[in-house]
Amino acid sequence: MTEFGTEFGYVALGDSFTEGVGDPLPDGTLRGWADLVAADLDAPGFGYANLAIRGRRFDDVVAEQVDAAIAMNPSLVSIAAGGNDALWRGFDLATMRDRFDQVVARLRASGADVLLFTFPDLSVRLPLPRVLRPRIVAMNDLVTEVAERHGAYLVDLFGDRAFDDHGLWSADRLHLNPLGHRRVADQVLAALGRAAAPPPPPPGPPAARPALLADLRWTSAHLTPWLRRRLTGRSSGDGILPKRPVLTGGFEPPSGPPPAPGPAERSG
Repeated sequence: MTEFGTEFGYVALGDSFTEGVGDPLPDGTLRGWADLVAADLDAPGFGYANLAIRGRRFDDVVAEQVDAAIAMNPSLVSIAAGGNDALWRGFDLATMRDRFDQVVARLRASGADVLLFTFPDLSVRLPLPRVLRPRIVAMNDLVTEVAERHGAYLVDLFGDRAFDDHGLWSADRLHLNPLGHRRVADQVLAALGRAAAPPPPPPGPPAARPALLADLRWTSAHLTPWLRRRLTGRSSGDGILPKRPVLTGGFEPPSGPPPAPGPAERSG
């Protein structure tokens, strides 16, 4: 596995999860867990690139980001993709399994170590949990299988019950807030052997599903615009460029404390 020394490059691939949506800094730029991890890895000879763009589906990530990442010859590549596909009606698990395996095989063949993720259980917060949860479980089984086959690092966010807490999520229920991104970063650093695993959440009753009125408000504010974009063939990532398209050294992580979550983020 990866040795963290000189001439070490890390490239982050994916969608909004890796871009850092939900963790804005005071100037409006996004930080997110990948920037926090890069800040910890930063040392002489270190380079970091983040090619992730919100709204991207798996094939978009492959077409736009994988070749670019391999060309940078990094030591470590993280890829978190497929979540947007799993939320869509025509999701094909068998095709996703084959494509995911092929992509991770290519990244490993390039000489890079690969970092993969299981998805947190979004069905805790979103409507239609009986539809969503089987897809999430199936995707996580797929990712786990691929990680084992190709010797990739695996960060198990599904198994971390802290992510059932609505207080780690933004008001849209799909994106982590600053506290959530920090916990993902801590899990990644633990998987890479850079830190101890974050403590489990204190025992207590599971977070209750949002009430019907909260669901109705969320539908109006977040689900309806999402559906409108899908029906018109648009994406939240249209016109967005990667925030760190080139593997560069001297990484200076965005400064400033993360904003405290507001009432909507704490209550979900």
